[in-house]
Amino acid sequence: MATSVKPATKKKRIQAKTSFNSPFTSQWSQLPQEDMHFILKTLTDKMISTGLEKKEVKVFRSWGKRKEEKPPSTAESLSQETQGGELSTNGWTDVAARRQLAIGINEVTKALEKNELHLLLVCKSARPNHMTNHLIALSATRAVPACQVPRLSQSLSEPLGLKSVLALGFRRCSSIDQEMFTDTIDAIKPRVPPLDVAWLQEAAPKVPPEVLVGMEEEEEEEEEKMERGQKRKLEVESEIPEVPSSCTLQPLKVKRIVANPSKKRKTKPEKKSVK
Repeated sequence: MATSVKPATKKKRIQAKTSFNSPFTSQWSQLPQEDMHFILKTLTDKMISTGLEKKEVKVFRSWGKRKEEKPPSTAESLSQETQGGELSTNGWTDVAARRQLAIGINEVTKALEKNELHLLLVCKSARPNHMTNHLIALSATRAVPACQVPRLSQSLSEPLGLKSVLALGFRRCSSIDQEMFTDTIDAIKPRVPPLDVAWLQEAAPKVPPEVLVGMEEEEEEEEEKMERGQKRKLEVESEIPEVPSSCTLQPLKVKRIVANPSKKRKTKPEKKSVK
């Protein structure tokens, strides 16, 4: 009886991905309640005064007659859309004002990478938190004032005609005269708390030129009196206090260790039987 041999099944390769957690914890600075109400009020008043809104006109099509009917010409489509001398099209009411804003997390991230923002406001209701945590480092490295505002999406989604506004950024224009939101930026900026990023230390203070000239004169005197100068240097170095670093590293956590999946053992070739 011939036994049926099953075909050898190939083992699935385990995909190993190496990833490291950041040792720094980045958090948004807390915004006082008075400043929150002031920011939301100035934003809503400005959006209502400019009249910026996204309009969407729903058009119902008959799918059965779609193949039979020919598409209308440009003149016919314009005549259908115009009603009472006004053009009803989808889009923003003020395109110039819309270009000066960055709405949404993706649009704000691209604008921050290109260093195009004056001010950044993020909604506190954005979940999960890692969706907006990367904006802290980007805004801190670009020196852009940013903060997390509660109820930002709830207050701005209705006047703008959007479902949600998780992030709002104000872009920089080529000329100051073209900027429409300068008054709102100047009013909100003093209310924004500074970002506390652990791995960005403060820059060292610049030494004035008068102090540099005095240091050169002291060095010349020290060269003449070597013994005295060495003792003086040691005293000065001992008097300088050591500034403790504000950075605190967290321990690295290894979740799982996966062996190299591409590693294969060499099999010895079978010896052929000589007849």
